[in-house]
Amino acid sequence: SPSRYRASAVRYGVPVPMIDPRQSLARRPRRVLVAGTSGAGKTTLAARIATLLGIEHVEIDALYHGSNWIPRDQFLTDVEEFSSRPQWVTEWQYGNVRDLLADRADLLVWLDLPRATVMRQVTARTIRRRLRREVLWNGNIEPPLRRFLLDRDHIVRWAWTTHHKSELRISALAQRRSDLTIVRIRSRADVEHWFAGPLVGTLASDSDGK
Repeated sequence: SPSRYRASAVRYGVPVPMIDPRQSLARRPRRVLVAGTSGAGKTTLAARIATLLGIEHVEIDALYHGSNWIPRDQFLTDVEEFSSRPQWVTEWQYGNVRDLLADRADLLVWLDLPRATVMRQVTARTIRRRLRREVLWNGNIEPPLRRFLLDRDHIVRWAWTTHHKSELRISALAQRRSDLTIVRIRSRADVEHWFAGPLVGTLASDSDGK
């Protein structure tokens, strides 16, 4: 099995057991969570992981948002149902289901990108979606850009103010579930190293009967 190391959370000094993105994984993951602040690229990464492993990607935003951005009544039921399946990849978000998902996962990938990178990505994505009128979940589209100034929960402002919270949540989770493998990815280069090395490596070990 791969060696594990203790890495202190830089801003808060909380010890978090993690796997380096260049270290091998003990086994092929079956239930994968992708964590990170809004705009970090969780959905893109989750889709890539699902494609490589050949398992289902459940986009959790699509379960949460109904038409006109109203939360769906079936959200909790849907999350309970899909997370009981043997294999899935999804994003780790929404406070009322985080514990449920974390308890059922066997791997958490923490997309811990710098705040500047996240803000650049979320701003560009928001503008692109609005200008192109991209249809999102259940027919929703991004609200007018002026909402950035009027709504304190606007996605761009939300990404800025909550950037630090992923670290706190993952630190707490690591203490509660010391058996959960956590991979901390801090750059796009880390993503590519992890895909080409440790994650692809689990496919080979799986084919060998491990």
